[in-house]
Amino acid sequence: MPGTPSSPSPSPIPAIPAHWRFPAQLPSVAQARGAIAAALPATCSRQLSFELRLLTSELVTNAIQHGTRHPDDDMIELFFWTADGHHWLAVSDPGAGNPTPPSTVPSPDAIDGRGLFLVDALSDAWGVSKRAVRGKSVIAGIRVSRNSATTDR
Repeated sequence: MPGTPSSPSPSPIPAIPAHWRFPAQLPSVAQARGAIAAALPATCSRQLSFELRLLTSELVTNAIQHGTRHPDDDMIELFFWTADGHHWLAVSDPGAGNPTPPSTVPSPDAIDGRGLFLVDALSDAWGVSKRAVRGKSVIAGIRVSRNSATTDR
């Protein structure tokens, strides 16, 4: 019968990813961390919450510093979803680059250059995807199974 919902299927429909847009300015890093903290499931452990918020900080900071040209005009986008046993983050910016970790570890005195090392260390999977119109998305996932029994954030 048209217009009648079908019975639930055995495989649930995946959730629509949470999505935010932020100005390409450094204060957006804290806003993005806060958005992710609020979007995490109540069952998320304190450690996993910390790792996801740190990963968000690194991805958003990299997008602002390396993926934008006009901080007053450019926006970055943040997506969060859970699928395939992972919590996924994607940060999109208008830049054309293809981020890769530096081939050498920065010196202890260096003030930057550790972002993608942290992304690589924190993520169980990550990569870069070119966007159809302009820019790129850096996508990183942390396994849900890394969640410990402690659920207080």
